[in-house]
Amino acid sequence: MHVSLLALQRLDLDEVWWLVSPQNPLKPVKGMAPFARRLAGAQALAQGHPRVRVSAIEAALHTTYTVDTIRALCRRFPHTSFVWLMGGDNLCQLPRWRRWTEIVDSVPIAVFDRPQTSLTALAGIAARRYAGARVAAAQARRLAEMKAPAWVFIQAKLDPSSATAIRARRASRPKKPKESAAIAALPARRRRKRRPETPPAPELLTRILASLEDGKAENVVTIDLAGKTLIADYMVVASGRSARQVVALTEHLVEALPRKWRVSVEGKAQGDWVLVDAGDVIVHIFRPEIRAYYNLEKMWGEHLPDAEIAGE
Repeated sequence: MHVSLLALQRLDLDEVWWLVSPQNPLKPVKGMAPFARRLAGAQALAQGHPRVRVSAIEAALHTTYTVDTIRALCRRFPHTSFVWLMGGDNLCQLPRWRRWTEIVDSVPIAVFDRPQTSLTALAGIAARRYAGARVAAAQARRLAEMKAPAWVFIQAKLDPSSATAIRARRASRPKKPKESAAIAALPARRRRKRRPETPPAPELLTRILASLEDGKAENVVTIDLAGKTLIADYMVVASGRSARQVVALTEHLVEALPRKWRVSVEGKAQGDWVLVDAGDVIVHIFRPEIRAYYNLEKMWGEHLPDAEIAGE
């Protein structure tokens, strides 16, 4: 929250979106609270701050790495100017991130000073490689309008809070009863425009459901997202009995859609959880045990609150 409020002030942003990650690839799973609990905690912390939004979009889009999340957001919101926010400690380790140069070349970045990281962050590989793209702090309010690569280092009052330390303190406390998860919708300030390469959502949904039925998919569930989020009009969740069937269902579905309709597929190599992004309809195909673990139906189903959608 400290960084978010600084970003709103220093960068003149409309909103700050918190992307609650299902699992950070650079952090151990052990000691990490369940995704639903972290999502609920983030939403509780953001209450009372209307310009800070909490999102579970990485779970919905099945993106684990920042580069894939940024690519998906830019594709879905082509008229929105994004700025990636990070701490100075993350600037130090940025070269460890997957395709990190693509991240820097995709969106402007604001780096916020963290205790004991200033010198190492600004002397690191990322800062030195993109030294020519660094923007003076006095120009930070224009960062969102700049073409990447562009980054600024924000120095302000330092906050010593550490997520790792907080987790360690909580782990030493007596266990509490499980918390109920409150689900936050992706912010919907702009009306989403349908991709010109795809048909109207109902026609697309009909073809997708027919393909899944023909492939003997199990427990097919359709979730109506219209008016609740900008990511799609519908979400379809289905199961395959094995990784082989998950892959077969995916291939059958992609073949059933004309090639002129732009379709993106993620996770096919593993066959545990495949995402088929067809624009207005997002399809998740799981092995049963993986589906039960993430429980997207509960996350994006009837408890998803309606979001305010601005007019054209």
